[in-house]
Amino acid sequence: MKIRNPQSRFDLNIKKTDRVLEVGGGHNPHPRSNVVVDKYVDDNTHRSGDIKVLRNQQFLKADGENLPFKDKEFDYVICNHVLEHVEDPVAFLNEQFRVAKRGYIETPSLLGEHLFPKKSHKWVLLEIEGKVVLVDKERISFPTSFDFGDLYLEYLPKASIGYKIMERTHPNLHTMRVEWEGSFEFIVNPEDKDILKYFEEPWTREMVLRYFPQRSLGRELAEATRAFTDICKSIIRSKVLKRI
Repeated sequence: MKIRNPQSRFDLNIKKTDRVLEVGGGHNPHPRSNVVVDKYVDDNTHRSGDIKVLRNQQFLKADGENLPFKDKEFDYVICNHVLEHVEDPVAFLNEQFRVAKRGYIETPSLLGEHLFPKKSHKWVLLEIEGKVVLVDKERISFPTSFDFGDLYLEYLPKASIGYKIMERTHPNLHTMRVEWEGSFEFIVNPEDKDILKYFEEPWTREMVLRYFPQRSLGRELAEATRAFTDICKSIIRSKVLKRI
């Protein structure tokens, strides 16, 4: 079942004693992963750089749709920005449910894919009422002519405090993050019109509130204050590290 929506890939419920697998660590493996697998060793088409393996990690070449591990061999599995690339998401997800007790999935959200689309992404994803929905881009003729990646991924996160606050108060706006135990519900290429309208039609106010429930003013102020405090701490930490 789905447990929660973490704020980032570092906001995970991993115990110190957990044995952790990462599927598709690529150029940016999670530091907590003990074992990292990747399908493509010499091809960077699906990532932003060469494969990187940290000192505490074991690396294996393996296909995420057919993992070379025993049932529940791992306590936790991490999959960061890989699911949107795979050919067979059913086989891919079922393998993670098989080899690990708990896990974490992160992908671009539908909005994120619209703002900074990638040709290497086969699927566009959105969590709707606790279910992860995957739709083939070709099926909905997904537009890729506009790419605002430099603005939303590079410039604003570095130059705008207001944008930094929004990233923290609405962490799943551009990104879909799901932490799970056992498994979670997912739908591939749904036929249900109530689900498909999120991918094919302009969003109404009702759809927006269904996906982003409105919070009270007090909750908004608390989240914004917490975000601003976190930003200040990160700025101080970076300045201290530069002096060292």
